Amino acid sequence: MTAANLAGRRVAFVVANDGVEEIELTYPWEAVIAAGGRAVLIAPRAEHVQTYRHLDRTGRFAADLPLAEAVAEDYDAVVLPGGVANPDILRRDRDAHRLLRQADARGTTIAAICHAPWTLIDAGILRGRTLAAWPSLATDLRNAGAIWTAQETHVQAHLITAQSDRDVAAFTDLLLNRLRESPPRPARDDAAVVGYTTLPTA
Repeated sequence: MTAANLAGRRVAFVVANDGVEEIELTYPWEAVIAAGGRAVLIAPRAEHVQTYRHLDRTGRFAADLPLAEAVAEDYDAVVLPGGVANPDILRRDRDAHRLLRQADARGTTIAAICHAPWTLIDAGILRGRTLAAWPSLATDLRNAGAIWTAQETHVQAHLITAQSDRDVAAFTDLLLNRLRESPPRPARDDAAVVGYTTLPTA
């Protein structure tokens, strides 16, 4: 892709303030920026976001926007990174549910990796859908009326999913291709939020 491919596109990365698997956030984030898009880090609190490499703390990043202020129509895609604690926190967040329901109703691309479909379960938008996810989510997905697939990645309509951090490159390619091929959202004022600032590791 050339840098202009995603010009004017804005992608929401929705995470908890603690427990995010670092590569599942930073890899697609950097790819969106490199392709000319704009990324926005959204968390329950507009404070720092703590990332991990499995169980080890890694970086801290400044959230751009609290979930309570996020509206799906402002974004061309919503990305849900994994980690175990991250989606377990978000699945109890009503503003996360609202944002995801809005995005789903609009046909906005939703991309979820590893344990992130936990949040989609509690948003109530998975019945009848097929997803790739971390294998331990298989029973949860079936109980939510969805179908778990052992494929590394899966695409169904506007929903992109992947099984683990090992699949983050393929997951990101699917996200970028979807953004490139989909019509852009109607132009809105993009001046309010532009991206995150890296903070010192705690």
